[in-house]
Amino acid sequence: MTDFRKQALDYHAYPTPGKISIELTKPAATSKDLALAYSPGVAEPVRAIAENPDDVYKYTAKGNMVAVISNGTAILGLGNLGPMASKPVMEGKALLFKRFAGLDSIDIEVTHRTTQDFINTVANIADSFGGVNLEDIKAPECFEIEQALIERCDVPIFHDDQHGTAIVTAAGLLNALEIQGKELRKAQIVCLGAGAAAIACMELLIKCGAQREHIYMLDSKGVIHTRREDLNEYKALFANNTDKRTLAEVITEADVFVGVSGPNLLPPDALKLMAAKPIVFACSNPDPEIKPELAVAVRDDLIMATGRSDYPNQVNNVLCFPFIFRGALDVRARAINDEMKLAAVEAIRQLAKEPVPTAVLEAAGVDKLEFGPDYIIPKPLDPRLRTRVSKAVAEAAIASGAARIKLPKNYMQE
Repeated sequence: MTDFRKQALDYHAYPTPGKISIELTKPAATSKDLALAYSPGVAEPVRAIAENPDDVYKYTAKGNMVAVISNGTAILGLGNLGPMASKPVMEGKALLFKRFAGLDSIDIEVTHRTTQDFINTVANIADSFGGVNLEDIKAPECFEIEQALIERCDVPIFHDDQHGTAIVTAAGLLNALEIQGKELRKAQIVCLGAGAAAIACMELLIKCGAQREHIYMLDSKGVIHTRREDLNEYKALFANNTDKRTLAEVITEADVFVGVSGPNLLPPDALKLMAAKPIVFACSNPDPEIKPELAVAVRDDLIMATGRSDYPNQVNNVLCFPFIFRGALDVRARAINDEMKLAAVEAIRQLAKEPVPTAVLEAAGVDKLEFGPDYIIPKPLDPRLRTRVSKAVAEAAIASGAARIKLPKNYMQE
């Protein structure tokens, strides 16, 4: 057992198993407290909610509660290990909601036989929460599950593996293109990987201005093109009318490489073929598609991002998902729509252009951070993310008609 493995196991086991717990928000020390908390006092909010369902937000914790729900079919980079094996990850997600956005969160792991079973289970309990974060569900089922739940549920449903990854990727990529003097609408993009994250990333980039015909997506069988007959409906959206079949062919003179696939799948020789001032997002975790040291040795004109915290430009979902839910719940949004996602993209990318507070530098262990090739997206511990992203998302929810209530006057003032 390595030292780190033991540290990780001990962290989860001691002094109390797991990473989350329930705490009381009201006194429960006296007989009167208990009479108010339960019988007979609890009957009063019951009657109030029965008369006016919106009072559930006034008298219960629903408005600050997110459910993190998984079936364990695509756990991190570990694959389909089942619902119980996913529980540490889901507890971790709940920890991040609380740590970064002050949201209470509970993990729910679902055992089911069919996709419809899973959809029914989540739909039947969704109203207990202010929102639902779907996590670690494999493609292509994740697309069907999320869409069905969005249609059936009256609270925000958000598959973070898709949209969280897409939002942070788009924010970083737009800034990288700006630094490199390139335009998204003209950029030739290669996407290695065709799962949930890859498809969501490319769809959001298209909403930001990328041209679908300029995107070349590859799966384990090579380039996704119009003459392939083995494509599901989601991959088919990226079937390019091209005679190119290999990574080397599509990456020649490409401006952008986005890897959401596996370790060491971008050869140095392929990187050499990219256009001047290339952008490489090698986001496979823990080992990227190409190691940054190797990439920089091959191309000294590139901007590089990975999913790792020990290199510059970490593409980390924690930059957005806690704050997207914070903003959505604070205006009681019915859904998290495209307008809210794009608002999050813009808030994240603009924050990277501002001077970085000393406290953030100290937390990151660096002396200086300035907008440029090694700093295209904010650091996860930047406290300004909560105010900027949450407010942008909440305002977009109101403007787009997804919100049920307005924002208080001094909402998220820094």
